[in-house]
Amino acid sequence: MISSIRGPVLSALGSVVVVEVGGIGFSVQVTPATALGCRIGDEVRLTTTLIVREDSLTLYGFPSPEELHVFELLVGVTGVGPKSALGVLAVLVPQQIAQAVADDDDAVFRKVSGIGPKTAKLIVLSLAGKLAVTAPAATARTAPNRSVASTVQAALIGLGWTERVASETVEETLADLADGEPASVAAVLRLALGRLGPAQHVSSPHQSSPGRPE
Repeated sequence: MISSIRGPVLSALGSVVVVEVGGIGFSVQVTPATALGCRIGDEVRLTTTLIVREDSLTLYGFPSPEELHVFELLVGVTGVGPKSALGVLAVLVPQQIAQAVADDDDAVFRKVSGIGPKTAKLIVLSLAGKLAVTAPAATARTAPNRSVASTVQAALIGLGWTERVASETVEETLADLADGEPASVAAVLRLALGRLGPAQHVSSPHQSSPGRPE
C-alpha cells in the first residue's frame, strides 16, 4: 500500500498530478482544486490510497488525511466508486460533507456527476455517525480579486465548460460568497463546481468497465 507520496511536481493538469519519486513519475488522481494548487517544480506531499482493479492500479491523493478518510468512507458506500467519491470532494470539503450527513441533507450530493437520488440518500445513511461536525473557525473575509477569478475561470474551461459559462459562474460565485468564506482559489472552485452541477470533464481515454461504479 502506498500511503503517501512526496516529490517535485512534473505536471498538473485537470485532475491528475504527476509526482517524481526516485526518478519515477507517479500519476495521482486528485481534485481539480488540489491540482490547481500544485506548481511544476515545487515539492508536494499527498496522503494516498491505491485502488486495485483487474485492469488498473490507480493512485488517489489528498492534501490531508481527513480528505482521504472521507474518500474511503464514500468509496465504501454501495454504488459510489472512486471517481464519484473524488467528485464529491471536488465540490464539498470534509466539514461540509459531515454537516450534510448530520442534517440528513442528501440534496448536496445529488449535484455531483454520477450520483442520483437513491445513491445520495444512501451516502447520508451510510456515513451517519462516522463523521464529526465541528464549529467553523472564525475567519476574516478575504476580498475577492481578479487573480482568483481568472485562475478559477481557467480551471473551469480546462474541465470542459465554455468561456462564457465559466466567466458567469465565477462572477456569480464570488458575488454570493458567504461572509467569512475565504476567497481562495480552492474555495471558489469548489463553490463554482457545486453551482454548475454535473461536471463537463474532458473524457478520459480509459473507460470504466460496464457495471462498475465510478
